[in-house]
Amino acid sequence: MTETTMRRFGQGPLSRASALIYTLLVVELLVLATTVPGLAGLVLLDHDAANVPLAAACALPVGPALSAALYAVHHRRLDLADLHPATAFWRGYRMNVRGVAKLWIPLLALLTVVGSTLANFGAAGVPGWWAILLVLIALAAALWGANALVITSLFTFRARDVARLAAYFLFSSPRVALADACLLVVAAGVTLVGSEAALALLASVFAAALLLNSRSLIAEVTEKFTVQGDTVQGDSPERPRDAS
Repeated sequence: MTETTMRRFGQGPLSRASALIYTLLVVELLVLATTVPGLAGLVLLDHDAANVPLAAACALPVGPALSAALYAVHHRRLDLADLHPATAFWRGYRMNVRGVAKLWIPLLALLTVVGSTLANFGAAGVPGWWAILLVLIALAAALWGANALVITSLFTFRARDVARLAAYFLFSSPRVALADACLLVVAAGVTLVGSEAALALLASVFAAALLLNSRSLIAEVTEKFTVQGDTVQGDSPERPRDAS
């Protein structure tokens, strides 16, 4: 009997692809369910400078939902006969919601200030090069936020340690930062061509892409900054979050 015929049901390439698609669909539905009030507000808001703070408030549920999506997709099962994406999503949501809020709220506050300043730049009476500086600050903050989301979702660190690690990887892993920047450009393009709703419908796909971009970051955090690696750095050794 060949190896292929001996392979148990649910473990072949087609089954694994089906398992991934199923996981992404379930996670997508759960992301929408946990962000629908804010999403509705974003869709209804006019693209006006005065609405930037309201848009940030509507985006508050997005952070925990994305974190739970990252957790669920990262811990997805490859066996078609053993899929529990909803359980993983809610587990990740419960574990991460407080830690994510400590980072997500300040990030939204910073982006709100930058966005409001850029939207009213003509009335600010500052030199033109300030606009470039503000855009760079917003980009750096968004990339830092992407790193922070991945780290918070998959590891148990204090908020200040997550903040430092996220900043560290901005410079130590330029390929991750570049890949995430491309993902942000794609997200911005989807929003401009479609709407915030169109972007929300691709949330699980973007979560999977973010995890793919962050493979080297996840590996380095596991190796150097957790008790499972060869070296534990910092004054508070941490463990990766288990999916069990």
